[in-house]
Amino acid sequence: MEKAETLQEFYKRKFAEVPGTFTSEIGHFNIFRLEPFVEGKPTNIPYRRRDFFKIMLVKGQSDVHFTDKTIAIKTQGLSFSSPQIPYKWEHLDKIREGVYCIFDQQLFHQFGQLTQYEVFQPNGKHIFELTDEQVSNVNNIFRRIEKEFNSEYKYKYDVIRNLISELIHFGLRLQPPVVQEKEAANASQRISALFLELLERQFPVDDQHPAIQIKSASEFADQLNIHVNHLNRAIKETLQKTTTQVIAERVVQEAKILLRHSKWGVAEIGYALGFTEPTHFNNFFKKHTTTSPTKFRNV
Repeated sequence: MEKAETLQEFYKRKFAEVPGTFTSEIGHFNIFRLEPFVEGKPTNIPYRRRDFFKIMLVKGQSDVHFTDKTIAIKTQGLSFSSPQIPYKWEHLDKIREGVYCIFDQQLFHQFGQLTQYEVFQPNGKHIFELTDEQVSNVNNIFRRIEKEFNSEYKYKYDVIRNLISELIHFGLRLQPPVVQEKEAANASQRISALFLELLERQFPVDDQHPAIQIKSASEFADQLNIHVNHLNRAIKETLQKTTTQVIAERVVQEAKILLRHSKWGVAEIGYALGFTEPTHFNNFFKKHTTTSPTKFRNV
């Protein structure tokens, strides 16, 4: 599969140079204002994975294309993207403005994994339509980030990290409401969290990570050092699905990405996703999508 766009490739595509800041201590960070619309200038961001995180506030009508869905921004919106979320952004309005920041996981080294947050997860919500008041609040956070970034303050990246966290939590508060359990996470929730982390660690599949290693419930149980029945009960209790269903849904999601946006053959994709025979992959994909891998690719 075509490898993820790196920060260096991003800068070459946009600026022919690598501005911003990168050190082994804080990683990479930069912030940009969106350019005003220019008649005849391309307004599409190509569909692919990136190996960095991005948070963007945009004013104007846009369509954001993911593997199996398109989300429309009618007037103004806030978006979150991560290395696990391939997308294509299509600006439709002739009048637009906005701001975005890009950064890598190293910026949050020792401060937790960014992919623990739903806005950066493949199955989470990544695009939010905003009210004028919400736009004002988000824009204010970006202005503070920009001010710190251009300052000479010795600890400015500590401040920037906190402001990025504000943006993340602003998005998390816009997620669909869920009933929060009052008691602390129990053993089943901890097991589910570890299982999901282990599952997600195998993706994305690409040239640098060409095949998943564990796929069955029993293999995950062995990795977690628990009995498979214990794992199955925990997943059913917390996710209301079987372990096999959760694994299958994630494999199907990756299969769709590879079929639509890689140059690998169907058999190669099946092998990368743990199927030793092309017919097994074909039957699996058809069972979960009602169409064959080949037909899905050619649509």
